[in-house]
Amino acid sequence: MKPWIKKTLMGIFGASIAVGGLTACSSSHHHRGPMSPEKMTEVRGKVVERVSSKLDLNEAQKLKLNVLADKMEAQRAAFIGKTADPRTEMQAIVAGAKFDRARAQTLLDEKTRAVQANSPEVISALADFYDSLNPDQQQKVREMMQRRKGWMARG
Repeated sequence: MKPWIKKTLMGIFGASIAVGGLTACSSSHHHRGPMSPEKMTEVRGKVVERVSSKLDLNEAQKLKLNVLADKMEAQRAAFIGKTADPRTEMQAIVAGAKFDRARAQTLLDEKTRAVQANSPEVISALADFYDSLNPDQQQKVREMMQRRKGWMARG
């Protein structure tokens, strides 16, 4: 695999994990298990609205941002897969006297396949959204990404 493809896939994988982590940690109270569809819709709406307001998006750009959100949500769902609770899966891997390497490798392979299968759509949606931004908006994105907290951080 070419280095740039590997880096891109790892970037998408990292972004997927970050989005999943952000959505999981975004509520004001802690809960066990995945978010309900209603809560995911609420969080997604808030994130889309926040990005839209920070970048002063027009309607066409908002549509592209929503397509990107759809693709990232599908990526997250594919990444999570059939495992209802990843913690349970990890506990099973370390349940015995020895680390279950085969099970860990199988889990990693599943997650990698999910990321690879959906990454082209996510990259395309991200590119479409970014390319729809005017130069000032693109500069805002770059500046926000340079900040220490990241551009989605509160405050």
